[in-house]
Amino acid sequence: MFKRIALAFLFALAVAAPAMAQDWPPKQVKIIVPFGAGSTPDVVARILADGLAKKYPDSVFIVENKPGASGNLGTDTIAKAAPDGTTIGISIGGPLAINKLLFGNLPYDPQKDIAPVTQLITQPSALAVNPGLNVNSVADLIKLLKANPGKYNFASIGTGSLSQLAMEAVAIKSGTKIVHVAFKSSPDAMLAVIRGDAQMACMPAASVVPQAKADKVKMIAVSTAKRSPYLPDVPTLKESGIDVEADAWMGLIAPGATPKAMIDKINKDVVEIIKSPAAHDKLAAALMEPVGSTPEQFRATIDNEISRWAPVIKEADVKIN
Repeated sequence: MFKRIALAFLFALAVAAPAMAQDWPPKQVKIIVPFGAGSTPDVVARILADGLAKKYPDSVFIVENKPGASGNLGTDTIAKAAPDGTTIGISIGGPLAINKLLFGNLPYDPQKDIAPVTQLITQPSALAVNPGLNVNSVADLIKLLKANPGKYNFASIGTGSLSQLAMEAVAIKSGTKIVHVAFKSSPDAMLAVIRGDAQMACMPAASVVPQAKADKVKMIAVSTAKRSPYLPDVPTLKESGIDVEADAWMGLIAPGATPKAMIDKINKDVVEIIKSPAAHDKLAAALMEPVGSTPEQFRATIDNEISRWAPVIKEADVKIN
């Protein structure tokens, strides 16, 4: 008798999962962004919300900003939401991978409490230097740093941020010593480089390019595995002889217990939107490239980030106070 009841229950679940997927989206969907209005994740979230609203005019898609704790607060909100498709969100490498290595006790487990939906975009970081350094390439910079260990500073947007880790990795790979100075935001960090309070930074390209065009900083490399189509004349760090790759990606996530069929449905809708010509043009304005991966590929990206940055964090002794 018990066996028949159990089989009936399993059958009901199997039938219900596709039905739940067909029910997505519900009447209202929150898209949580763990950063403030105007941030790049916020920009991408609003592109998605607009695309989804056009595809599903009977549903309402609300972008809700929940900044704080290096992105952990908003990511935790997504992790703890009901796994019914009413709450999804955007997050980045910090809250989904790097912060697990930096914070002693995250309020969520990125491996268990988060369901990856798709990697949305990739964007290059650019290594920028103060023109007063009189360097024109990564090779010139490394030569200068080796001749003056500990003399020069680099700016970042915070301890444990990708902007810090990328430069720590450059120092480790090149056998040089650079002093880290943390700032509150990309504009503050770039201003420090322009003023000479810090002599270099590896920042999102969208923050660097306007200053480089104005000749306020010099852009000597990008941190992605291949050259950016938006900056075809700027070599990668790897091309420049430094084996460092730092991809400032972001992706769509859902609560960990969200049914697989629903995840696949959301993935299909969102990938279609993020790869559309309309989205491409808006992303290009911020130097972002659409990706649109499977949930499995996105999970692999998250896992690779942990493997990539764990040794850098250990060797550079990066700690969150």
